[in-house]
Amino acid sequence: MAETLDGQRQRWDARYRGLTPAPRPAAVLRHFAHLVPTTGSAVDLACGLGGNALWLAQRGLDVRAWDLSAVAIDQLRAAAAQLRLPVAAEARDLIAHPPESGRFDVIAVVRFLDRDLAPKIVAALRPGGLLFYETFTRESVDGRGPRDPAFRLAPNELLDLFRGLVVRGYREEGRLADPASGLGDLALMVAEKAR
Repeated sequence: MAETLDGQRQRWDARYRGLTPAPRPAAVLRHFAHLVPTTGSAVDLACGLGGNALWLAQRGLDVRAWDLSAVAIDQLRAAAAQLRLPVAAEARDLIAHPPESGRFDVIAVVRFLDRDLAPKIVAALRPGGLLFYETFTRESVDGRGPRDPAFRLAPNELLDLFRGLVVRGYREEGRLADPASGLGDLALMVAEKAR
């Protein structure tokens, strides 16, 4: 039986309660930082505690951050206020309320996978906008991430999900990854919407 939306929200609220925002951005942002613009609008989808949103705001972007968990959003708001960063954080069901078309120059999606949302993410990018995507693959090396393979990418699936975009950077090393890199379980992609 599928978990209800309220059940998901409660599970994520419990997970985030008592944690503090991550100080480092995700690997896809760190490895491809040279591709991140310093102006424009950005959204961090399924932002969790907002380490990516805070980092994007520090770079000069006008940032929105959305997550299902109100607990995570409250903590992100507090962290943004403490750092004096303009992050507009909102508790939001991304499936029911996806991003609006043509609105963002940068979209970050990290460790979240809903295949049906892919076309809406593409539509939300402005021409020339960049998608920074990172999530788990089925070729699990160290066992991190969801146990259900439905929430993990098949080999090269990320490329297929966003085939209408121009790939500017991609990593999916699987079992060949250096174990110290922490990238063996992940696919990382930066892709641009045609101008």
